[in-house]
Amino acid sequence: MNASAWSAVAVTLQLATVSTVALLLLATPLAWWLARTQSAWRSPMSALLTLPLVLPPTVLGFYLLVFMGPMGPLGQLTQALGWGVLSFTFTGLVIGAIIFSLPFAIQPIQHAFETMGQRPMEVAATLGATPRDAFFNVALPLARPGLLTAAILSFAHTVGEFGVVLMIGGNIPGQTRVISTQIYGHVEAMEYAQAHVLAAGMLAFSFLVLMGLALVRSRSSRVMP
Repeated sequence: MNASAWSAVAVTLQLATVSTVALLLLATPLAWWLARTQSAWRSPMSALLTLPLVLPPTVLGFYLLVFMGPMGPLGQLTQALGWGVLSFTFTGLVIGAIIFSLPFAIQPIQHAFETMGQRPMEVAATLGATPRDAFFNVALPLARPGLLTAAILSFAHTVGEFGVVLMIGGNIPGQTRVISTQIYGHVEAMEYAQAHVLAAGMLAFSFLVLMGLALVRSRSSRVMP
């Protein structure tokens, strides 16, 4: 691989790492609320957070581009703060990655919390634990397989995304050019040998992700009573 390809790999890994950490921090409380609330807002909120699963990436990318652009609400705010616009920047890519990968983080964690049930939290409460202590010392450890699955899926989905990344980040070398857009550029230039190298790497990565998920599920099923 040439220097341009290695640069795309570095940007991709950096984007996936930053967005995965942010997703786990954001998705965990949202998943906890969805798993336990009886609010009438549960279904609309769940549908909204799951929307990126069914919305075409170009549609999501377009609205994010408008939202972060010079005439969009976020764009006007960032300009007023002297930060410029976030579209076609790495920060903009992170925001986009968080939004389009949010369902892949929320759903496994929510499922883990729902599978856990109410009993562990009730037992913790009878032993004098505060809700906060019970959440961090009981709920999170029990939901560890879901958290791990969410991290793997979020990271992998960010690595493989193309449509949203291209719409809001463009293809700027060293800044917003990721592996998927690098492959696209090679194909456009009919540089099939270079495209094959990156595409094969993505294929191997995808296989390892699926193997990792199978291992997580296998271990989780063995420890369940």
